[in-house]
Amino acid sequence: MPMGCLEDHLFDPPQDKEPLSWSTRMKIAVGAARGLEYLHCRADPPVIYRDLKSANILLDNEFNPKLSDFGLAKLGPVGDNTHVSTRVMGTYGYCAPEYAMSGKLTLKSDIYSFGVVLLELITGRRAIDSSKRPGEQNLISWARPCFSDRRKFIQLVDPLLQGNFPLRCLHQAIAITAMCLQEQPKVRPLIGDIVVALEYLASQSIPEVQRQNPPSQHSEIDRN
Repeated sequence: MPMGCLEDHLFDPPQDKEPLSWSTRMKIAVGAARGLEYLHCRADPPVIYRDLKSANILLDNEFNPKLSDFGLAKLGPVGDNTHVSTRVMGTYGYCAPEYAMSGKLTLKSDIYSFGVVLLELITGRRAIDSSKRPGEQNLISWARPCFSDRRKFIQLVDPLLQGNFPLRCLHQAIAITAMCLQEQPKVRPLIGDIVVALEYLASQSIPEVQRQNPPSQHSEIDRN
């Protein structure tokens, strides 16, 4: 893809490059969610991606995302089965806790990983960053205490945004993220509900000129 992956643009971008705007971040979040929705809801049987992370979200020239690298993908549970038992694989920092501990893989495992990516988009921080001081190296552990206090939401925002984001949209984005990162998989939302919420959020985040001239739709998954 011409613009590389999300990781290239989100973390430590070169000083001569404009950081990703809030509206672009929400556009990427929506596209990635639609890709996951295709795997979970349209594929038959459903597919568990198992390796959703910033490095696997590729971008075209207009920052339309495509999910890539399906080497770890697994067919989801069918019939009366509630999960797929498999060897724990994936990327540290993105794996759902119940999967990391038991090897029981479900569609909700992907939802947790998606929540990590959402938090990276909001904060501009890596899921795991050993260059941070102790207590801040694990993104989830650092951010989770802020989820229950809206007054602390602003502390989570990427400084490179320089305050250029709608505060109400920030609150909603963090609320969606917190739901995806619930410890209990059963209470995490379905990807279809996430798509609806993020599409609304993205429509409230883009500049008025772009709202009047909406971009053409693109496929969110590289199926090759």
